[in-house]
Amino acid sequence: MLKKLRQFQTLLAYKQSENFGDFAILKSDFLGANLNPQVSSQLQEVVGYYPPIDLDKLSQYPQGSFGHEYAAHMRKNHLKPLNISTELAEVAQRNVFALRYVVTHDIFHVLLGFDTSYAGEIGVLAFAAAQNYSKALKFSLWLAKLFYPIIAPQQIQEIFANIKKGHDLGKQAEFLLGYRFEEHWKEPINEVRLNLKLPSVILNAI
Repeated sequence: MLKKLRQFQTLLAYKQSENFGDFAILKSDFLGANLNPQVSSQLQEVVGYYPPIDLDKLSQYPQGSFGHEYAAHMRKNHLKPLNISTELAEVAQRNVFALRYVVTHDIFHVLLGFDTSYAGEIGVLAFAAAQNYSKALKFSLWLAKLFYPIIAPQQIQEIFANIKKGHDLGKQAEFLLGYRFEEHWKEPINEVRLNLKLPSVILNAI
């Protein structure tokens, strides 16, 4: 109980921080977002791995490159990378699932071709659940299936189509959470997708 209280106090302290990644990883850690033990060995390559993401630098890469398309997606949707500061190294080392899921969430949107609408978000969630990252994600998907159609009734058809699409992609793709995406920014995005057993996506559809 005392540990949770301290976590909550730390979470509140970071809530107003401009570093959204810090708040996101602390929130996941506080809520008990833990990795499925069955896939823990597949995350060894990214334990404590969280290089900063610089959108200005990525925007200078050639059009069609992974980094350029990621930066374009982020700016189009007025998003900032969820970078993690060195002050949270202990949390990042201890809860590798919370770390990588936070850092890679927007990367998944880009690679899978899902937008940031409710339908797009549930597509990414269905993908993550199908990859068996965490029981918490499967529960979150169950809740999303209940509430997203109510919150966004105009997207009902797309919501259920994306649930199936995300699930199917999750079953066919490599284990994405353990992949060092940040080392492949300069590569053509569809080449990255091919290496991860994901289908190509028309660039201007992202």
